[in-house]
Amino acid sequence: MTTLAEAVGQTLAGSGVRHAFGVVGGGNILATAALTASGVHYTAARHEGGAMAMADAYFRSTGDVAVCTTTHGPGITNAVTALADAAKNRSGVVLLCGDAPTSGPRPHDIDQSALLAAVGVRVVRLTDTATAREDTAEAVRTARGGRCPVALLLPGDLTGRPVPGPVRAAAPPANEPPAVDDRDLEAALAALAGARRPLILAGLGAWHAGAGKILRQLGDRLGALFATTVMAGGIFRESPWSLGICGGFATPSAAALMGEADVVVAFGASLDAFTLHGGRIVDPGATVVQVDLVEGKRAPRADLLVHGDAHAVAVRLLDAIEVRGLPVSGWRSTGAAAVAEARAGWGSIAHDDASTADRIDPRTLTKALAALLPEERTVVLDGGHFIAWPAMYWSVPDPAGFVFTGAAFQSIGLGLAGAVGAAVGRPDRLTVAAAGDGGALMGLPELDTLARSGKPALVVVYDDAAYGFEEHMYLPQGADPATTTFADTDFATVARGLGARALTVRRLDDLGAVREWREAGCPGTLVLDCKVVSGVVAPFLADLLRA
Repeated sequence: MTTLAEAVGQTLAGSGVRHAFGVVGGGNILATAALTASGVHYTAARHEGGAMAMADAYFRSTGDVAVCTTTHGPGITNAVTALADAAKNRSGVVLLCGDAPTSGPRPHDIDQSALLAAVGVRVVRLTDTATAREDTAEAVRTARGGRCPVALLLPGDLTGRPVPGPVRAAAPPANEPPAVDDRDLEAALAALAGARRPLILAGLGAWHAGAGKILRQLGDRLGALFATTVMAGGIFRESPWSLGICGGFATPSAAALMGEADVVVAFGASLDAFTLHGGRIVDPGATVVQVDLVEGKRAPRADLLVHGDAHAVAVRLLDAIEVRGLPVSGWRSTGAAAVAEARAGWGSIAHDDASTADRIDPRTLTKALAALLPEERTVVLDGGHFIAWPAMYWSVPDPAGFVFTGAAFQSIGLGLAGAVGAAVGRPDRLTVAAAGDGGALMGLPELDTLARSGKPALVVVYDDAAYGFEEHMYLPQGADPATTTFADTDFATVARGLGARALTVRRLDDLGAVREWREAGCPGTLVLDCKVVSGVVAPFLADLLRA
């Protein structure tokens, strides 16, 4: 006899799920045992929110569906913040969790379906054992094809019930991109026909569509320059005409060139305030064409919307440009020197070192670490003021090499858990996690999980003993400093207690230990408690403060 719990585990494994992250309890422990018995690798997290952030980061770094499994009730409520972030990021994950019995809720139960729906998660409640296998397989297909979290709820009174024998799962439906409206395409072509300084901007949607190569071909045919959103960094890494990240993390010279564009075609980018740096990046007179899969989702700054898959639209545009013989822009020839300066990046820009006897300038620190990191790396960010420094100084090989936890939901505390998911998903790349002291303390339990994993990982804590963003943003407006500053935390001692190697960094000489760790083959987790000066304000925030 195969029970419901066993059937679900077998079906998830048979649907291609290779890894699960979770915290077990009465509602999910048997289903988790079925997962592992079916060959799915399992990482035991310390907190359900961490488990969900791990599954989310696994998807972001691999493009493959992972499972987060929790018990019912508090297992779900603990995971909600990370779930909301995964939903807003459009991450393909499956949440496998316990639920109230089919006979009705117990005194301690809550309406989990309503809670999950409220944060944008699709819900599949397995109430019919006859269709449980098909429903489970469909949940994986939906998560994978729709790039969205799907929750599988297991009613407590059904987990041990018998389930009919294996049923051949239906083939997944073809995921055909929507047809491109010729009228939208004509409007975009008309804009490009008159462009003297075209800019191709790629977002995460372009990466998911596999459009990197065709966008480079399109840009080369137009004589365009390239840029990416922060989430899509690395798509144009091989092009000498890439200006890097668009937005507040762009170098001044790159931002100036982007501001010269008279036509911007954005593929798979939401064109939000962060990408456009509050409207500072794109010239008000420029024509902005937005290519997006979501119909009717035109950003306020977009002048034209082309509904469609980034790859499909780029192919149509390139074909039409060739047929019509549109001219090649001369921007590359006239702006070659400026592009070369922009491509040199933040590392080539000198700064006045604000380091003191006992604290290091975060720019000095991050620039020095850039020289110590391998090119093949996955950079995982938590949220906070510090994010500017890794985003500015550390490039990534492709968008899968950048996992920005909490960005979609504006949360902090998920970065250490995200490092676990990335390290498990991409063991071929060194995981480099960056967190502020506030976020690191929120997510501290998962430092234990990271150390237990045995995967190579470098954790950089930007420790200014404060909530830096709030301190810089709101103290000038009269906020109470007692609400934003804290006593210093000895992260190095805490990290060693959790099984990691660790050291305190106050000056550049302390980074010699990182070189030694790399030369030894990056054994396990190394934590750097970097005591950074608090008075250095990131350029993106300085611009906001001046606004």
